[in-house]
Amino acid sequence: MSEVLEAPGLFDRALRRVTSLWRDMADRVVGAEDMGVEAQMRACLAGRGGEVSARNRAARLAQSYLTLDAGGRQDFLRCLARFDSDDSALEAAMAALGKAETTAARAAAKAKLRRVLETPRVKLLTQFTTIPDGVKFLVDLRAELLRLMDEDPLLQALETDLRGLLASWFDVGFLELRRIDWNSPAALLEKLVDYEAVHRIRTWRDLKNRLDSDRRCYAFFHPRMPAEPLIFVEVALVKGLAESVQRLLDPKAPVLAVTEADTAIFYSINNCQRGLDGISFGNFLIKRVVSLLGTELPNIRQFATLSPIPGFSRWLQGRLAAEGEALPLSEEEIKALREAAPPLTALPAPAEGGAATAPALVETPAQTLARILARRSWLREEAVAKALEPVLLRLCAHYLMAEASPRHPKRARDPVAHFHLSNGARVERLNWRGDTSDKGLKESAGLMVNYLYDPAKIEEYHEAYVGEGKRAAANAIKRLARG
Repeated sequence: MSEVLEAPGLFDRALRRVTSLWRDMADRVVGAEDMGVEAQMRACLAGRGGEVSARNRAARLAQSYLTLDAGGRQDFLRCLARFDSDDSALEAAMAALGKAETTAARAAAKAKLRRVLETPRVKLLTQFTTIPDGVKFLVDLRAELLRLMDEDPLLQALETDLRGLLASWFDVGFLELRRIDWNSPAALLEKLVDYEAVHRIRTWRDLKNRLDSDRRCYAFFHPRMPAEPLIFVEVALVKGLAESVQRLLDPKAPVLAVTEADTAIFYSINNCQRGLDGISFGNFLIKRVVSLLGTELPNIRQFATLSPIPGFSRWLQGRLAAEGEALPLSEEEIKALREAAPPLTALPAPAEGGAATAPALVETPAQTLARILARRSWLREEAVAKALEPVLLRLCAHYLMAEASPRHPKRARDPVAHFHLSNGARVERLNWRGDTSDKGLKESAGLMVNYLYDPAKIEEYHEAYVGEGKRAAANAIKRLARG
């Protein structure tokens, strides 16, 4: 087996299997080969024949969609979106409600109005659930809608309808929590590799390491998509809080006996289905896994994450560009930065009869910091890294604890921080050189953060953050953020 993982054509094989089933069903629809997409949709809505005929027509319509190119699929979705409520029937139902005088009459009028408001396109969408892998088809259909709807307003109402259906079908009460290990089906392991977006799985050894005895991986599945993980979380069983993702994922590191571990570190959580964006179950996943591990492994006393801070560098660069001398640094920090930075000089034109001189240019502390960070080698230069460490840790603590989302003043600006704080975690510790990969340096200057999930405090922290915007944090983080 090749050591380097490559995409094995898993999804192509699955697609061929499904379309083969649909093709067999579609071939039983008499005269379908002469029908355009709109005519097929109308035939589905007409509902002639029995249940088998309806399923075959739905399969034919799904197969037609998959055979289209990108432009054809957009036309298909626009056609589907036009199957809206009947305006005249809607006006009549609203008028009847307005005229209703008794409680019973109003109840009847409201029921009729609700029926009129249910669009024909919702009926069409629901019909796809009757065919093999029809729910997965609709999830992928919404992924396409999300990609297109900003540039095509006609599709927005269709996306709203489909999101409502999926939100009800994918209620957390319907989901099954399953552990994925090295003995799981190969097809599922291949999907784990493909869906991992936080810390890419590069080799088979890497994959096996993440599923070893001191590791856990849990995923939510839906009964109608039993082979497709919806979201999964990877967990490392360790001693104490992990501070470096490179050390945590090192395949050469010794395996820790599970009985010696006292901490479960959630180091990667991945949404697998783009079509389920905005339908949240990640918070339920972490809480379920905390509960499960606490019962299964009573020696695990601490539950925490080792998380990226993906918005920190972008926020910092914006602040450095805007603040100039107002950047809140102490005199000692400014001095240390200027001593660590390479000289900034310029050669003016020589004076008449004199030699050229090279006076130092004057720059603000923010400009000095920006110039140091722009050099890709700064973390490998110990003197520079030592000068930067207290500055970046303090600025990052401020970013996590004080900076708000531009659209939502009570939300943390960093999306990962918002996710964990809204789940009931607290900001526990910042880790210098937590992620020294190119991505980690680019996104967060190499910093990572531990969010702590205290089972006794999860609901209290959740309510305080969601209700009042209060961000729970360890005292050391609070002091660091205040500077």
